[in-house]
Amino acid sequence: MFEPIRSRLVLVTTPLLDADAEARMRAALSGGDVASVLIDPAGQDASAFQRFAERLVPAIQAAGAAAIVVDDSRVAGRSGADGLHLSGGDIEALGEAVSRYQPKLIVGGSGFTTRHEALEAGERMPDYLFFGRLDGDNEPEPHQKSLALAEWWAEIVEVPCILMGGSDVATLDVAASTGAEFVALSRAVFGEGADPAAVVAEANRTLDAVFERLSHAS
Repeated sequence: MFEPIRSRLVLVTTPLLDADAEARMRAALSGGDVASVLIDPAGQDASAFQRFAERLVPAIQAAGAAAIVVDDSRVAGRSGADGLHLSGGDIEALGEAVSRYQPKLIVGGSGFTTRHEALEAGERMPDYLFFGRLDGDNEPEPHQKSLALAEWWAEIVEVPCILMGGSDVATLDVAASTGAEFVALSRAVFGEGADPAAVVAEANRTLDAVFERLSHAS
């Protein structure tokens, strides 16, 4: 059994519309503790993504969170981001990024869907691995395969992991109960009709409650 930890929240910008991105990001960050934000190009071309990141990075950093750019080292550098995330599941590319950018940048990756792939990626010593797809929260609950990988990983590997949660914050306890150091939310916070500040506040209450429950059970 893993030693209980208090999972922290990570936000993923995938569904965030450019028109109101900065306002909704600031609202989310005002709701409570956020460890980091993954800034996803989500189909934007390079110039549009550059502008998008340059608007979000200062707001994220001002709130004390790490701004991590997905799949574009040039945008990460030009925007002054804190990190780079590689989503392609390429172990060699992840290793090259670790060698090139650490410790100046946080370096993490996703797209590793088996235990073997995850362990090989972990041997490259990224700052974290992410289980699930950045756009993988298309159901209210977290994906079962991602849950299983995160629970296995959290118990045996020192490299931290981020687990992609579901689209409904009400299921966050399921993700946090795996022992993952970080749990990511995307549609739950930035989807249509969501109140970003209220969801982040609720998420932090849930993470507190899960940690208390696991601590008492250990």
